[in-house]
Formats: sequence, C-alpha cells, structure tokens
Amino acid sequence: MKKIVLIEDDTDLYSLIQYNLEKEGFQLVGAQTGKGALELCRRERPDLIILDIMLPDTGGLEICRSIRAHPDLANVPVIFLTAKATETDRIVGLELGANDYIVKPFFVRELVARVKIHFRGQTPAAKVLRSGELEVDRARCIVKLGGREVTLTATEFRLLEFLMSRPGVVFSREQLLDAVWGHDRAVIDRTVDVYILRLRQKIEQEGGPAFIRSVRGFGYSFNVEVPQEQFQ
Repeated sequence: MKKIVLIEDDTDLYSLIQYNLEKEGFQLVGAQTGKGALELCRRERPDLIILDIMLPDTGGLEICRSIRAHPDLANVPVIFLTAKATETDRIVGLELGANDYIVKPFFVRELVARVKIHFRGQTPAAKVLRSGELEVDRARCIVKLGGREVTLTATEFRLLEFLMSRPGVVFSREQLLDAVWGHDRAVIDRTVDVYILRLRQKIEQEGGPAFIRSVRGFGYSFNVEVPQEQFQ
C-alpha cells in the first residue's frame, strides 16, 4: 500500500482528499499546519507528498526546499496544491523541486488521477536487504547475521537501514543526523560516531567483512565491496 503525506490547512478539503485517496487504496497521513511537516515526512517516509503552498505558519515552498535537501526525501514526488495560478508561481514551484502543480479549485478525481500517474512503472522498494551474511527486514524491523537475530535499538536500526539501502554513498555526520534523528534533535554530530561503534560491535565479527566503512574527513558509508542482494 502506497503511503501519502498530505499537508493542507483547509479542514474540509483535507477530509475530502483523505476520503477519496483512502477509497482508492492509499494510506494517508498528514497535518493541517506546516510546522513539523518535514519531521512528519522524515518519520513516515511516504511514497508521495501533497503539499499546500499557502500554509498559516511555514510556507509550502520552504517545506519543499527542505524536502529536496533531505537525503532521505530528496526523490519523493511532491504535488503542490495552491490558489496561486500565475505562470511565475508555477515556474517557481517546479524549479524548487515539485513534480506537479495543481491549482485550486480542482476536481478531486483529477488529483487522484495525477497521484496514480506518479506511481506508474515504479519498482517496489526491496523489503529485505542482504549483504553477505547480514540481512535487514525493513517491514518487520528485524536484523539477522548468519541467520541469527541481532538486537538493535530503533535508532541503530534506522541508521543501519539508511546506510545499507545506499551502498557506497558517503554521508557526513550532519547528513546522517538529519536522516536518522531529524532536524528537531538535541544531539551532536559525535553521537553518530557512538552509534556507528555500537553497530559495528553488533554486526561485525573478527575476521568477517567490515560492513560500515569510515571515510576519513568525510563520514561513513556502507561497504559496497561486500556482496549485496535485494529481495522483494
């Protein structure tokens, strides 16, 4: 089931969109304020975001800019909803990273149709990640090493899953904090080092492969040299 985040301050419109999308089989979560929208998206990891531009607190354009700058949300499709219909408004919205731009008032059936278009031809994300003897079941939040379950905290699991799903990509401590802990955090960048150390102690064995690679002066990445597979 595809998950959609809806950020819309009009209560009646929010309810109407929610009803019609859920009727079509989508899972919908959301808010009627811009405050905390980025954290909501980071936590829910949606397949698509529907975003009103004119919100009472944080503007939709600014939220979209933050979404596109977030390593874990950068590729999530964004559909703008707005009463701003000029050519300039459309261009600005699209240049900020929106995938679609729907002007109010609109037919809800058109919105549903456009949502469906964004999911055409998409390959479902792998539910299970494997690298050597390490296995991460994303749906059940279970990690196994050599067939034996490894006990991780929720934060350790998110950190491992984030790195493992992007093998070879080097992330700075700041990027990992944003992706795993979120922007509304009360931790410092060295916290990442502590959690990386804990993960290594739990998933790496003496003489075995080094799953997490340190890149001096940059950050960390999941070792692309360990044979990896993805299973649905």
